[in-house]
Amino acid sequence: MKKVLVTGDAGRPQGEPRPSGKTILVTGGAGFIGSHLIDSLLKDGNSVVCVDDLSNGNTKNIDHCLNNENFIFVQADILKQNELDRIFQEHTFDSVFYLVTNPTVHEGVKNPGLDVNKTFLATFFVLECMRAHDVKELIFFSSPAVYGNQENMMSEDMGPLFPVSPLGSMKLSAEILISSFSQLYGIQSWIMRPPNVTGERGTHGVVFDFINKLTADSKKLVILGDGEQEKPYIYVKDLINGVLFIKKHACERFNLFNIAPHDDAITVSRIAEIVAQEMDLKNVAFEYTGGKGGWPGDVPKYRYDVSKLHQLGWQPSLNSEEAIRTATREQLRFLKNNS
Repeated sequence: MKKVLVTGDAGRPQGEPRPSGKTILVTGGAGFIGSHLIDSLLKDGNSVVCVDDLSNGNTKNIDHCLNNENFIFVQADILKQNELDRIFQEHTFDSVFYLVTNPTVHEGVKNPGLDVNKTFLATFFVLECMRAHDVKELIFFSSPAVYGNQENMMSEDMGPLFPVSPLGSMKLSAEILISSFSQLYGIQSWIMRPPNVTGERGTHGVVFDFINKLTADSKKLVILGDGEQEKPYIYVKDLINGVLFIKKHACERFNLFNIAPHDDAITVSRIAEIVAQEMDLKNVAFEYTGGKGGWPGDVPKYRYDVSKLHQLGWQPSLNSEEAIRTATREQLRFLKNNS
């Protein structure tokens, strides 16, 4: 376990968070979504301990936080219970934001053990530490993969659910586990089910993939499937704003929310057109591998019912197409600044 210590106020031990705001653990915080979450939590005056084994995350995403006296980064594997328990012993956490996961469906299809370990077992170990150290708030980032293939709009009260990928099945299993811990041990829980998330610092996904392909070959773009796959997308900063709004305003013991633009989606072919436009490329030839899905376990089309979120009083600032265009611009700027 490797800890990055940050010098704090005079008289405060090195490495200890400032006693202002809340003290929050973010697991998987060096990743795409986690690093944006940390930015918002620090901006709001909280102290943040970020734990990441860097198997998917990157310290470049949090380098700008290292001089913040409210921030500590710990490189550790939360599947190693002794390391995780030591972190809980060293800090008194008010909340835990759980983002550790296998980031892609197709990697889990190739190796189902990734999702068993990184999604389900790791969730159990975090819950056990929360129970043992009396931490009472958990915010869990789930996935649309829990719904499986659905012909109707996907709503939180839909069931029973039958996921079609290891990622979906382990996310759903983790949600059920969290529900039981919430009822038995008084842990207030918020389950967030975002759709596809896009934005700068992304390390996978359609925008990241298309930018890489078109950088390598500006004349041709190979698109998985038939290009008619149609899904909602949310810009990463919208997602973080929505998560923190739900955390503040939803007050049940166990809270479950879809987070997405309402009744909105975009096709893969349209995303390809937007990425080519933002890269100022003309006459790009689109080639399709064929089939309705891009890979085994893919859900080609879905839409979210977010009426529950609207009733709470929040909606994203960008629809799916606006999110894709903004994300493409920001990702290109990010890559340019970090090249």
